[in-house]
This record gives sequence, structure tokens and C-alpha cells, in this order.
Amino acid sequence: MERQPMRVLVVDDDADIVRVVGHALGAAGALVHALSDGAEALETIRRWQPDLVLLDLELPGRHGLDVCRAVRHDPSIAHTPIVMMTGLVGEADRIGGLEAGADDYVVKPFSARELVLRVKAVLRRARAAGQDQPPQRVGAIELNPARRRVRVEGREVALPAKEFDLLAALMAARGRVLSRDDLLRRVWGYTQGFEGVTRTVDVHVAWLRQKIEPNPAETRLLVTEAGGYRLEQLEDAGAG
Repeated sequence: MERQPMRVLVVDDDADIVRVVGHALGAAGALVHALSDGAEALETIRRWQPDLVLLDLELPGRHGLDVCRAVRHDPSIAHTPIVMMTGLVGEADRIGGLEAGADDYVVKPFSARELVLRVKAVLRRARAAGQDQPPQRVGAIELNPARRRVRVEGREVALPAKEFDLLAALMAARGRVLSRDDLLRRVWGYTQGFEGVTRTVDVHVAWLRQKIEPNPAETRLLVTEAGGYRLEQLEDAGAG
């Protein structure tokens, strides 16, 4: 069966950027829809269910970071890959985007070729995340990679895309400690430039803990080790 063209929502109030991005992605075979308003973008993501969103930060109606956070906290669209487009290049700006749930970011001005390559890389990671992986279980946690669903003690838990991928990486490690750099590679797709962004791992781990540890005072499942994290395995579950 022929794969449907990737559907990309471009949200930017700069008409020149929208035109360049739309042309580059269209030439790569994508179906592109463009908007200039942040509030309208969120409703369109819910309705259109794009394969990926290219999201500017400084938007009328609703700031890009706020849109990203809203997407990540809506179970119906939380899995949607988001690439930030920004003219801000400071470390705090990069961290802010990642902590809001962005999968990647490109800094303006960018080349059309770089943008297309980044979009394709993010989509490849998203599509590959659940392929050929059987359901996994650790203690009371059940994870289904193909359906991207998680149950804790039989109760379905909605996880945004990055928290799901973080949990999947820790479960696949089978009790081994994964350093923050390891997690940035496996979950965020980083190959270099870890300095200054490792804090985003700690933030996502804290969010994940709130959802998979119903009784943290009794059972600590996600354990902090020197330099990283590990998930308690079945035989260890219940240990402090």
C-alpha cells in the first residue's frame, strides 16, 4: 500500500517564511497547511491531526510555547511531533522549548534543505518508535509501543510523546542506568551539544514520576542514580 504524504502544519505569522517552508516541504512530497495564529493552531491540530507541526514562538493569539504545552497535555494529540522555529538562540530559549515538549528546533534564518532534513528525521523517529517492538511489562507498568499506550496497575495513563519515549527507553534498558546524555541521544535524538540541556531530562523524569508512581512514598519505580536514571525491574519493584 502506498504511504500517504506527510501532513505538516506550519504555524508562523511571517508570510515569507511560510512561503519558503511550504515550497520546500511541498517539493519533498508533503501536504502543507499554514496558519498564523497560535490559538487557531491548537484547534487545527486537534481537528486535522497532522503528522508534524512546525511552530514559531512569537505568535499572535497564543505563544508557541503555550501551544506546545497544550498539545503535550491533550491525550488525543500529545503524540504529535513538534519542531520549533525560532530566532532566539540563547541556552534558556533552547531549554524552554525542549521542556515545553518540542522534539527539535531550527534557528532562523535556516536553509530549506536543513529544515526538510530535520522534519524527515523527527518523523522517522516518531514512526520507528513503535515498530517491531512487542508490549513490555515492568511490575505494574505495561507499555504497548505499537499503540503508544501505557497502563499502570491496569489503569490507562496518558503520556505525552517525550514522556512515553522516555519510559520506553528506561524499560528497554532492563534496570541499567541510563545517563542524561544517553537519554538525550535515545529520546531527543541529540548527537552532540549536551551541555546546558540535560536539565530537560530531569524535568521530564519528574513529570513521568507523577504519572507512573501512584504511591511514591511506598514504591519508588524510577530511581535516580549518579548521573542518570533507571527503572526498577519486576524482581526489585517495591524496594526503596
